[in-house]
Amino acid sequence: MEQVLKFFLYGLQCIAGISVIVLVMLQTNRSEGLGAVGGSSSPTLRGRAGVEEKLAEWTRYAAGGFMFLSTLLYLAASKFHWS
Repeated sequence: MEQVLKFFLYGLQCIAGISVIVLVMLQTNRSEGLGAVGGSSSPTLRGRAGVEEKLAEWTRYAAGGFMFLSTLLYLAASKFHWS
């Protein structure tokens, strides 16, 4: 039973991590920081403004889930002595 829980939690964390990466990569560059030095595309080329807010919201949920799963995995690994 421990092995099933271990693989399930590691699988969920992997999916959450990949989804955070994909969601961050889908967001447009807002020309902040050093991004303006090399030039950037206009954010209006990516579509409606509502899509950007949805992507930001989904990214927050995915990052929160990733942090929660990381904490849960840490606690489970210390309790069950997973290596």
